[in-house]
Amino acid sequence: MSSRMLATLCLLRQDLARHLDRDTVDRLCRDLGHRWRRRRLDPLAVLHLFILQVLQGNTALSHLRHLVARDVSASAICQARARTPLGLFQAVLRGVNSTLRREASPDGRWLGHRTLLIDGSSFSMPDTPDLQRHFGQSKKAKPGCGFPVAHLMALFDAGTGLLLEAFAAPLHSHDMGLAWRLHPRLEPGDVLVADRGFCSFAHLAILVRDGVHAVFRLHQRQIVDFTPNRPHVDPRQAEASPRGRPRSRWIRAVGVNDQIVAWIKPQKPPRGMGSEAFAALPDSIAVRELRYRIETPGFRSREITLVTTLIDEATYGAPALAGLYFRRWEVETHLRELKQTMRMDVLRCQTVAGVTKELTVYALVYNLVRVVMLEAARRQGVAVERISFVDAMRWLANAIPGDPMPELIVNPLRPGRVEPRSIKRRPKQYPWMSSPRKIMRKRLIDKRLAS
Repeated sequence: MSSRMLATLCLLRQDLARHLDRDTVDRLCRDLGHRWRRRRLDPLAVLHLFILQVLQGNTALSHLRHLVARDVSASAICQARARTPLGLFQAVLRGVNSTLRREASPDGRWLGHRTLLIDGSSFSMPDTPDLQRHFGQSKKAKPGCGFPVAHLMALFDAGTGLLLEAFAAPLHSHDMGLAWRLHPRLEPGDVLVADRGFCSFAHLAILVRDGVHAVFRLHQRQIVDFTPNRPHVDPRQAEASPRGRPRSRWIRAVGVNDQIVAWIKPQKPPRGMGSEAFAALPDSIAVRELRYRIETPGFRSREITLVTTLIDEATYGAPALAGLYFRRWEVETHLRELKQTMRMDVLRCQTVAGVTKELTVYALVYNLVRVVMLEAARRQGVAVERISFVDAMRWLANAIPGDPMPELIVNPLRPGRVEPRSIKRRPKQYPWMSSPRKIMRKRLIDKRLAS
């Protein structure tokens, strides 16, 4: 399998295959201080088998021995994964992303800026005590009747669709409290696009301080008034101020429903931010608020209010900003490709370290598939978002060494397409588990003995 995959990658990018060959993997293991014996399941074999499992739709470990024609058991693969350090998977992912970024980042820039999309999601995993303690489960599920669920945070490059960073946190974590962990991947001049869950004074102030621009959907609790010279509420004196007024100071109007205002620092820091770091933020920041309407039939929101640090109206017009925020919906497609197409909605590992390794390999495989899509888009002369993700993944999983990449399926261009989020095929009508399995099993046995 290893030679087949490396040969396939060499057809696209030889520098990508270099990160997955034996010399590089052995060097990374030595740098991590990991010692291993030359055996059938050494670190290189574990890495390649992990990639193959994900490429095959997160197939069962017992299926891998048929795919690679090797007599290895599922138990042996699990033990080998546990021996392999997490740092190896992370180092390979960093190396691949670094190689891709040098050539892929100029593609799809918006007005000269690299545009990044951030969003949160979730995935489930086996019901083990270790995972329950670390991630927790839904509050609606009774003890012993639910599965651990992780809060997933992901950062994508809007121009290429590459996954730049992803990590899992406990389920009951807020997006804003986790966003700080993605800031090291941002660079001056970048534009971060996100929904209202990431919109706060502290977040915008930190991005301004670091030279990063932001285009966020305004939080629903934020009051906006486009009346010139309208009164405002000082958050530091909010208790004595009248309600219903905005907490931003009007500076000047840019256009109809488009203005520059000063957001004033609130009294308390947001969750996940220390008091010292919050105290170091400025007392106010200048931002731009704009509102526009969506007239396309089928969209839930008819009116959108944005806040952005791009206050130069001559360079960044309102239609351009509206078009940029429309691209935020692409992150939903990327997450769907990860969770549904690649079947990352339910992971298989039973420890926290194993889940982290599995998530890292998913990010690695996802980016390898995106490389196939980028190359196909270049050869076929279409936008990368029109290349079929499923077709690219299938080719990467089943390509024969030496065969050139064929033309991949190009999805039809259907802007504004709307589909109901519903399922037509009915599931089996089994009752929901209301007690732990061992208790329900005992009830069945007692009922059988009583009869």
